[in-house]
Amino acid sequence: MMAPRYPDVQVRLRSRNPYALVSAVRLALRQAQVDEAEVFRFTEQAFEDEEPRRMREICRNWASIRDSA
Repeated sequence: MMAPRYPDVQVRLRSRNPYALVSAVRLALRQAQVDEAEVFRFTEQAFEDEEPRRMREICRNWASIRDSA
């Protein structure tokens, strides 16, 4: 498993809904002051294939995702 593009951007997974995860990663990227063009690029990649497992994988490629528990 590769390190995420933004390892300092951390998101706690609170929902199994992949759309909620994408939204949380977008928010975390913005809060980390990542360039808006990068946030847009992440969003395009995340929604390119709407298969839930693939969406979660893309989120993990961009940010550190932790399961809550």
